[in-house]
Amino acid sequence: MRAVVTRVSEASVAIDGNIVGTIGKGLLVLLGVGPDDTEKEANHLAEKICNVRIFTDENDKMNLALDKVGGELLIVSQFTLYADLKSRRPGFSKAAKPDIAKPLYELVIDACRARGFHVEHGEFGADMKVSSINDGPVTLLFDTDEV
Repeated sequence: MRAVVTRVSEASVAIDGNIVGTIGKGLLVLLGVGPDDTEKEANHLAEKICNVRIFTDENDKMNLALDKVGGELLIVSQFTLYADLKSRRPGFSKAAKPDIAKPLYELVIDACRARGFHVEHGEFGADMKVSSINDGPVTLLFDTDEV
């Protein structure tokens, strides 16, 4: 699994002009699923995201995790994180098919909620408009093949 995680002061996702998810301070997570990913990777990624210490403490050091700042999560499916960019036109055959990807995307959402976090999300497979006010900016790339 891959996730682009951005520290935000606010973020939202809209479908057909209607906001379906919105958060204040927290993390915007763009989540991609690979064809070989399993529940193990989904749970591991949720644990890493929920515990990453990228919020600043009283000394202006990135030392606090989401729970210490009362942060929220906005998780949006993003199959394009598995794009093949060898040619000018991206290919997406390296992304998991929806029958694999959707349950794992939902598992990440559920795993974050089980850790006590407020989680908003987009709609799997929908054409979405994502807005955010990046804080820092601080953006990290998580890949379960590496973390």
